[in-house]
Amino acid sequence: MKRRIGRTILYVILVIYAVISIYPLFWMFLYSFKDNNEIFVTNPFGFPKVWHVENYVNAWNKFDVLTYLRNSVIVTVVTIVLVELCSLMFCYVVARVNNRITRSFHFLIQSGMFIPIQAIMIPLVITVRRFHFTNSLFSIILPYTAMGLPFACMLFYGFYLGIPIDLEESAFLDGANFGTIFFRIIMPQMKSPIVVLVIYQFMSCWNEFNLALVMLTKNELKTLPLGLVNFWTAYQAQWGEVGAAMIMASIPVLLVYLFFSNQITDAMATSGMKT
Repeated sequence: MKRRIGRTILYVILVIYAVISIYPLFWMFLYSFKDNNEIFVTNPFGFPKVWHVENYVNAWNKFDVLTYLRNSVIVTVVTIVLVELCSLMFCYVVARVNNRITRSFHFLIQSGMFIPIQAIMIPLVITVRRFHFTNSLFSIILPYTAMGLPFACMLFYGFYLGIPIDLEESAFLDGANFGTIFFRIIMPQMKSPIVVLVIYQFMSCWNEFNLALVMLTKNELKTLPLGLVNFWTAYQAQWGEVGAAMIMASIPVLLVYLFFSNQITDAMATSGMKT
């Protein structure tokens, strides 16, 4: 009886939490179909009395969603690939070659987790200008990669330590070279942390705003968060269209979560991380 009461209380708490979490998205979806009069005066919280589908048509025509979406996809995909490759190879060497040099490099990379982006913003802008990357997608891809390495190294290093070195020694005795050992024996063992890192980097790069705002000034290079700010500034008199643009910008993140939520949960559970 006590167990049933406790489970009921837990379910009630979870339902309340789910409603609180989902309601802002649901409210934004509803007001994307309203006009300003309904949003601010007559019907701010209810279902639209008249569904203004033209808000989405107008937002699509005014909001250059394809350009911003393309830039966000390029930045996110390239960053994920660079972070995955660099951290996988670096952590493998650090985990297998234990000496003062590798430990120093590992400590140097890990210390990046404790440095806020605001503290290095000015030196970062100066460095980007000196390398002539200003107003290019590489001006944010390379910093995103550098900022993603500390977490990636922390994640992969622990997994490499958990892989028995006997597997590599046996493969080496059988005549396998380093490439075969790494890509056919080690990499399959790293599937779970790779999935975790891909999702983590996707969310970080897709939603990042401060650094992109400083580095990208040309409209054709801006990512979705910057595009939304420009659209809101130019068309804030039409809040229904602004809501429609926000919904369109949120669709990729929602799709990633819907399609990969099970993989995320399984990967984090396998890696010992708590969701």
